Amino acid sequence: MITRARPLLSLRLPLLIGPVLLSACSVGPDYRPPAVSALKIPDQFASSGTIAADQDMVDLARWWDSFEDPVLSQLVNRAFTANLDIGVAAARLRQARATLRGTQGQALPTAGVSGSVTRSVGADARSIIDPTTGQTLTSGGDTTIYRGGFDVAWEADIFGGIRRSIEAARASAESSAANLRFTQASVASEVALNYVQARLAQIRLRIARENLSAQDETLELVGWRRQAGLVSSLDYEQARQLRAQTAASIPTIENDYNTAVNRIAVLLGEAPGSITPLIDPPSSIPLAPGVDAPIPAQVIERRPDVAVAERTLAAEVARIGVQKAQLYPALRLSGSFSGSSTSIGNLISDGLGSLVAGITAPIFQGGQIRAAILGQRASADAAFDSYRQTVLTALEEVENALKGREVAERREADLSVSYEAANSAASMARLQYRSGLIDFQSLLDAQRTLLSSQDASATARATRATATIQLYKALGGGWQNAPIPAPGPYEAGHIASSGTASR
Repeated sequence: MITRARPLLSLRLPLLIGPVLLSACSVGPDYRPPAVSALKIPDQFASSGTIAADQDMVDLARWWDSFEDPVLSQLVNRAFTANLDIGVAAARLRQARATLRGTQGQALPTAGVSGSVTRSVGADARSIIDPTTGQTLTSGGDTTIYRGGFDVAWEADIFGGIRRSIEAARASAESSAANLRFTQASVASEVALNYVQARLAQIRLRIARENLSAQDETLELVGWRRQAGLVSSLDYEQARQLRAQTAASIPTIENDYNTAVNRIAVLLGEAPGSITPLIDPPSSIPLAPGVDAPIPAQVIERRPDVAVAERTLAAEVARIGVQKAQLYPALRLSGSFSGSSTSIGNLISDGLGSLVAGITAPIFQGGQIRAAILGQRASADAAFDSYRQTVLTALEEVENALKGREVAERREADLSVSYEAANSAASMARLQYRSGLIDFQSLLDAQRTLLSSQDASATARATRATATIQLYKALGGGWQNAPIPAPGPYEAGHIASSGTASR
């Protein structure tokens, strides 16, 4: 006897509509961004900007172009497409978005199908009971039995646990996107900072070698005067000591240069030394204009690291609702259909179907659910404090960068005057020593002062450029126009397992 499929809509309509109406409720707190007063954001920064009235405002989205250095711009642009930290952050973003799609799928019904074909050859006529449906099938001779079925299931999100999970996953994906932007801004500034250090090392090498050449001439001159009996051996040894000290500084500066250049290569995803030919031609330290002190609230809105902390807070608050929903009943609807027949055309008409509604509710869990809720609330409190700390740190960095830029400009101006005076004094000291008007100690002091002033002046210029880069980063620039890296080989399916072809 074969039982035909029963209609699946025999259940009353209110039983299906009721959970949908109840699903409008979502337990747990609704997230709202913290108020400005809670974050203690001031109305304005204490430090002021340094841009002149006739200068154009710097485009923070591509602040490196304001240095007007083609090599620097090329390096930053290459880093955006090849830096491995950016690649990791981009992969984390794609992973978070995939997790969001998977979480959204929890709100949808699930369905599956199955099927099989059984062939009996040369069998005697007999009755066969289908183990799947319990139906009795008559088999004689060669017989083919077709079996098929499908099942569906759906959990009604009555108290919003799934919706809160989706909300948390979406906030986590947005946090990953902000983290990618923060990584891009950090890489751009790190490339620029190392580029400035490389140019500074080149200038310091030139200064040291020029002074070494001048000190070689002085040593030769003192040697002649000693042979003539005009000076003592003390003057000669002092000249030799200064020359050796200057020569000893050159390997250290060369190492500083190699360190900066190799760091840039790694930031570009290249092996150390690969970009050295691009930077080897000496060049001056590039400078860029400053910017007006912005409104602190604008900086907070622009900074990607602040966005990371804020979206993390939103995710943690949403997870409170996920945990709280575990306190309430869960309704699950499931349906199934299965059939078997010796004729594939009769598979559906000879099948059986069922629809089941089940409710589960926690009664005694030993306090585990409420403990999880309390733990998640504590995690949200920690995320809130972390968000506040990130905001205050961002404001601190801007204040320090504004002041650092101002101090660097003043110091560079004063050291420029000091270098000009030291250069003139050294020239006069050499002439007077040759004429016998001053002793060797005065010449030695003048040469030492010149070397120190040249080095300090170059360092001050680099400090000013560094302070400008740090200011641009603190203001939240450098990520707005950065490209999104392409998926890696595993996502693109380009890598196969060892010994097998990719599928």
